[in-house]
Amino acid sequence: MKAASLLSMEEALERLLMVQAVASSAESVDLLEAPGRILAEPVVSTIHVPPQDNSSMDGYAVRLADAALFATGLPVSQRIPAGVVSAPLAAGTAARIFTGAEVPRGADAIIMQEDAVADGDHVKFSVVPESGAWIRPQGFDIKAGETILDAGQWLRTQDVALAASIGIPTVKVRSRLRVATFFTGNELAMPGDVLEPGKIYNSNQYILNGLLRRLPVEHIDLGLVPDTLEDTMAVLKQSAQSGDLVITTGGVSVGEEDHVRPAVQALGHLDLWALAIKPGKPLAFGRVGREDGSQASFIGLPGNPVSSLVTFLMFVRPLLLKLAGATEVLPKRIPMRADFNWSKPDRRREFLRVRRNADGGLDLFPNQNSAVLTSTVWADGLIDNPPQHAIQKGDWVEYLPFGELL
Repeated sequence: MKAASLLSMEEALERLLMVQAVASSAESVDLLEAPGRILAEPVVSTIHVPPQDNSSMDGYAVRLADAALFATGLPVSQRIPAGVVSAPLAAGTAARIFTGAEVPRGADAIIMQEDAVADGDHVKFSVVPESGAWIRPQGFDIKAGETILDAGQWLRTQDVALAASIGIPTVKVRSRLRVATFFTGNELAMPGDVLEPGKIYNSNQYILNGLLRRLPVEHIDLGLVPDTLEDTMAVLKQSAQSGDLVITTGGVSVGEEDHVRPAVQALGHLDLWALAIKPGKPLAFGRVGREDGSQASFIGLPGNPVSSLVTFLMFVRPLLLKLAGATEVLPKRIPMRADFNWSKPDRRREFLRVRRNADGGLDLFPNQNSAVLTSTVWADGLIDNPPQHAIQKGDWVEYLPFGELL
């Protein structure tokens, strides 16, 4: 195929992301179950956080109007641990206060205990603080009526903790997107089986299972399917009935033993794309009809495991998040320094397997062949390298950490 007919990554993503979200129903879940789900509606605080002025230090609450007495000493009129309601601070006195405790009315500064000398029921101070020193004012973090989380947000642990800080026990999230997967190929054997001549172990099933487990989806794994058109058709129908999206690896070429392609074409529609990326040139996208007249989305990944991993991360992950109702679907890119030379770039856009080093740069795995799965274990991310772009040691590149993708 000529280079001019290859589809760019931007063009492929644009076509993929034209699909509409299908996870339209919502359910309330306990906050403890919310990490990893897609928020269905905004979360608005009904309270201030903190709910009242509080101390950010262990020390003493004082009135600056009494500053002339700081050096000679003030009587300690009350002790205020966190969780105790304070009394108004009487003029000419100080209050012993602890981190997180409510600042008494009338106090306008906190003096750290390191700047205080206690003497019985009196305390002396070596400093005069500024007004508001070490006081976290009411609403310092969150104001009542403020939207703290937006609909479409993919909830992380810290997002859920923020929701907990305003006292809500549950949030409304999108129903999980249903993703069905199956794998074809008479050459495939499962780990644990004896590896007969001509066979290879099915690593792609483990790649997809691991990747889908980290996403807000319900995964239906239909496993290995006998490599016949009849069996492929039957499982494809089952996948479309049970899944919003069907994913396969391999089997979409034009060979006599590639049955996924004719099966999809018989039950729906299929586009075969040749992508201008490396690894991961072939990609199939289409629709599979259901008995009720609706359709499931279909995506066919390359059979090579490294290509399957890369195309999943670059294309399927954004598609899944879009279908699941997320608003942010593309990974963040980090500018980093290349500590290697890449003198023979490909005409296609390359995703190079790299690892951060102790000097703050990136090292390159020496063998970038798409059949080398060990490179994905050694690496901690990918470089998104433009077509025909040589890299010299010291150049800045776009780094995609696996922590952002997996």
